[in-house]
Amino acid sequence: MKIILVRHGQAEDETRPDSARQLTDFGQQQAAQTAEYVTTHYHPDCFIVSPYDRAQQTLAAFQSRMPNVLSTVQDNITPSDDAREALIDIANIDAECLVVVCHMSIVAYIAGLLTGDYPESFSLAEARVFEMEFVMTGMATEVDRFVPDQPY
Repeated sequence: MKIILVRHGQAEDETRPDSARQLTDFGQQQAAQTAEYVTTHYHPDCFIVSPYDRAQQTLAAFQSRMPNVLSTVQDNITPSDDAREALIDIANIDAECLVVVCHMSIVAYIAGLLTGDYPESFSLAEARVFEMEFVMTGMATEVDRFVPDQPY
């Protein structure tokens, strides 16, 4: 089984509520780069996404490339949610290659739980691929990583 964790692309400044922040044009480009890489190298059979707008917009780049893949909103993968609870819900999803689009810092904590390592920050729209026999803390190995263009 593979779980591909993706952080959303660059979002606008916090001029509106966090859940309503939109991707910038650059963030849209980042999402497209990451979606192209992931869908070229892997075959996702399920998409899971945060309910926040910027994560939904990032996922849209994946959906445009793979419109027949089932997608589900998971309410407990927003920035301040508990990674352990989120991972329990992720573990209950029946998929061979699952893409999860969410936020810092929960994405780093989920990755840390999967591998048993200390959480490491994700770049904007970064994707990390984890392979495991089954979803359980410390049972995954990171096998790939893609970082799109970053703002400088």
